[in-house]
Amino acid sequence: MVLLVALFIGMAKTGVHGAGMMAVPMMAYVFGGQLSSGLVLPLLLLADVFGVWYYHRHASWKHLKILFPWAAAGVLLGTVAGSYINDQVFKMIMATTIAVSIVIMLWLEHYGTRKSIPDNKFFGTVTGIAGGFTSMVGNLAGTVMSIYLLSMRMPKNAFIGTTAWFFLVVNAFKVPFHVLFWKTIGVSTIVFALSLLPLIILGAWLGIVLVKYFSEKAYRWFIILMTLLAVVGMLI
Repeated sequence: MVLLVALFIGMAKTGVHGAGMMAVPMMAYVFGGQLSSGLVLPLLLLADVFGVWYYHRHASWKHLKILFPWAAAGVLLGTVAGSYINDQVFKMIMATTIAVSIVIMLWLEHYGTRKSIPDNKFFGTVTGIAGGFTSMVGNLAGTVMSIYLLSMRMPKNAFIGTTAWFFLVVNAFKVPFHVLFWKTIGVSTIVFALSLLPLIILGAWLGIVLVKYFSEKAYRWFIILMTLLAVVGMLI
């Protein structure tokens, strides 16, 4: 299961975003909530490097400048809240976050337009806080970011490039809090992540290959489908 997690994380960072959402509950099943969050973070950072390396030119910095400060605030809130969350509550948060995300994604796809979305700065502020919080508590900001960027009707490559930069910066920001406050990252955690690097690289390559075959509309539905599979996997 851990080998699959590494493969899925590599794929997620180069465009197959739902794969990452499946990886998080799989690790939580094996190691428990907060511990798995610390184990996954170095894997995510290694994979983030590949995503940024390949898609960095496509990022929308207009949106990232709005998101980053509020995401930092969300990480701080998540650090405090996470100290009081047990594994059962952790899994409930994961399931709820993903399930709500699916409903919003489907609504946006069928009924949403750019005019029906709140002002970019307000929506970006809410998304940044929610993204930072869910990222810190359960590495689940992928669902939040998918909602935000799908609602912005971003092209496929811009979607991937923007999420790549967002997660590289936010995940790096989270490391000191895992080390100093939660104590879920240490030397053994880093060695664990490096041992899985070949599978992360393989997953990153597979993600790049797969995404090339999707049209813009097909890619949007692919993200929704993979998110749905993630929540079903958590409930069975």
